[in-house]
Amino acid sequence: MSDKRWIPETLFDDLGFRMTYAAERVLFEERTAHQDLVLFEHKTFGKMLMLDGATQVTTRDEFVYHEMMSHVPILAHGAATRVLIVGGGDCGIAEEVLKHKGVARLVQVEIDASVVEFSKTHFPEFTGPVLADPRFHLVIADGMDFVATTEERFDVVIVDSTDPQGPGAVLFTREFYAGCRRVMTPGGVMVTQNGVPFFQPEELATSVGHFRSLFAEGTCYVAAIPTYVGGHMAMGFATDDLALRQIEPAELERRWIAAGRFATRYWTPEVQRAAFALPRFIADVVAAA
Repeated sequence: MSDKRWIPETLFDDLGFRMTYAAERVLFEERTAHQDLVLFEHKTFGKMLMLDGATQVTTRDEFVYHEMMSHVPILAHGAATRVLIVGGGDCGIAEEVLKHKGVARLVQVEIDASVVEFSKTHFPEFTGPVLADPRFHLVIADGMDFVATTEERFDVVIVDSTDPQGPGAVLFTREFYAGCRRVMTPGGVMVTQNGVPFFQPEELATSVGHFRSLFAEGTCYVAAIPTYVGGHMAMGFATDDLALRQIEPAELERRWIAAGRFATRYWTPEVQRAAFALPRFIADVVAAA
């Protein structure tokens, strides 16, 4: 019998199963004022971060989520200069956003300062380039309060939330999405983390329903992320510009080249366009919303 500590992901306890990971070594563990946090090393996935029993990021497959949450909305917009991230304390998405030469200002609003401080130590590959970039501005505040009160406006809003539990639950409400719409420029786009539709269809349907009550377009796109169990990961997509999810790959490639032709490991122009072609069971959830 192994004497390793096995760390469970409890996100799907109500569905009757858990994913459990053998920790080679626990690097950090803390209960903050907002959430339970544990970081450990896994022989396959590298460093793994869990918040409140849900996997947030691993060094093995982080590139899928971070690339698709950042490059898709920015390149769909085509002229984004101001970007807002709500959440995302590990700075993985911020790192990808700042690869775009056209982005002049990136504001990240994170409720828990300890997550950012922890990431400085344990995810320097993300935080190092981000914190050194003068375009980056970190605000420690509640995301709901920020979008309700700020006078700043943004072309792209990226909601890198935890699942709808604990402090992250408010980031799935119509009130919050209305605040995001409030801070968006005309023709802006918002993307959100919306879980795994195979196991969490209600989460996706509820969010898309809210999108459609506030925006002309409310849908999602998908990506395959190995540690997000259940198949496709859904990323919500809301905008008043109906053309943004239909940009042709040739135009996306032109925009990517203009942005700096940075290296990617998952995103391509063809993948972006195809990501909006939903499997039938996900399309049915979106249609029902």
